[in-house]
Amino acid sequence: MPLRLAAPRYWLTWAGLGLLRVLALLPFGAIVRLGRPLGALLRRLPLRFVGTARRNLELCLPELSEREREKLLNEHFASLGIAMLEIPFAWWSSPARLEKLLHFEGIEHLRAAQARGQGVILLTAHFTSMEMAGRALLFVAPVGFLYRETKNEVLAYALKRFRVGYGGHPIPKDDIRAFVSALRRNECVWYAPDQSYRKKGAQMVPLFGIPAATNTLTSRLARMTGATVLPYFFHRLPGTQGYRAVIHPPLENFPSDCAAQDTERFNHMIEAQVRRAPEQYLWIHRRFKGLTNDYPDYYGRQAPRRA
Repeated sequence: MPLRLAAPRYWLTWAGLGLLRVLALLPFGAIVRLGRPLGALLRRLPLRFVGTARRNLELCLPELSEREREKLLNEHFASLGIAMLEIPFAWWSSPARLEKLLHFEGIEHLRAAQARGQGVILLTAHFTSMEMAGRALLFVAPVGFLYRETKNEVLAYALKRFRVGYGGHPIPKDDIRAFVSALRRNECVWYAPDQSYRKKGAQMVPLFGIPAATNTLTSRLARMTGATVLPYFFHRLPGTQGYRAVIHPPLENFPSDCAAQDTERFNHMIEAQVRRAPEQYLWIHRRFKGLTNDYPDYYGRQAPRRA
């Protein structure tokens, strides 16, 4: 560890990490029980992302009544509270401790893809147990993960150390060359391109029937490298049963000649997974943004309602 990370300006960050380390000692049942009221507290604070989550539920699940959506909103924040306590649990728990909670399916698909020798893209989406989903993958293979460097050096050091410590390896989020190189070395890369994306290569692709600015890089990467694309989804099971991790069979006829159609196809898979556990999708993200100024501002004061 660089000595500069011991500077006084980082003491508060170290204290926070120390608290997380203590929380990692809690049994899984306690994490679930304490996480729910923590989420309920967040739900009642005057935070912008509460309104964002409510708006996303209104847009994506219009078939629900207002009362049903408010109930789902409460459950979503309960899931977020649990997820916050899952972070230290994922970072510090031993493999033997976590193995008892993981129910893995589809490992044979990953083994078959690795045998092809052209790399594997484990394609996923942002659910609340994202940190645990990444740790779970390290039980079956070394996995590359994309990361965005934080300004706080101590936090950046911690993120890299705890993810790398069990067999992961970091890939800078915007370093496409490193991503491609990893695939050409027949490595597995965990990739979640389902959030709002308005940089070069973005296209408007429907999610829940609503066009949204989307990263369509997956099919281009598969075409460049020949990598196998395996959808990977991870859900927290009810109560204290643990987690279900599923690696699905490879996408057939992928990539096609149309990156937008390939992306929409995966979006339909996301929609199906969301409906299985709607409280666990990351609704607090402002997903429905456009690429031009004439696109509706779904999160503004005069936001249009979905028909």
